[in-house]
Amino acid sequence: MTENFLAHPFEPVYNEHSKILILGSFPSVKSRENEFYYGHERNRFWKVISAVFACQEPKSVSEKKQLLLEHGIALWDVAASCSVKASSDSSIKSVTPNDISIILSKSDINAVYANGKTAEKLYNKLILPLTGRPVTPLPSTSPANAAFSLEKLIALWSVIKEN
Repeated sequence: MTENFLAHPFEPVYNEHSKILILGSFPSVKSRENEFYYGHERNRFWKVISAVFACQEPKSVSEKKQLLLEHGIALWDVAASCSVKASSDSSIKSVTPNDISIILSKSDINAVYANGKTAEKLYNKLILPLTGRPVTPLPSTSPANAAFSLEKLIALWSVIKEN
């Protein structure tokens, strides 16, 4: 696997009504190909979010954005750029963090959540010292996280409704 230094390919999703911020680590190869977050067909992010809010799973990018914004969710990744091998979170290094103050200053974010351990670790190392805002880790929705069933992910991710 070749390691590539990449810049984040898409903008964050948020508006002035966003109450929670969900941060991943960096887009996967499939997400980069599909030009939007959690684009791998086996990633369970969209299934989990739609189940948590009891709505139909979105298919198009516009439906996904609408789902997020209707439920006060801002979505971005911790890394603005990094070295990464394919889609392997464990290979991420040389990270430049995204400036989440852009979202924090234009929204009313009550809570920040990390989608997976890598996002949590990178946030705590690179962003927490700048913002002082703690992050709540949630289990990764990645297909690589086979330890968590869809049902267990939905149950644990339901905490986002409390904000």
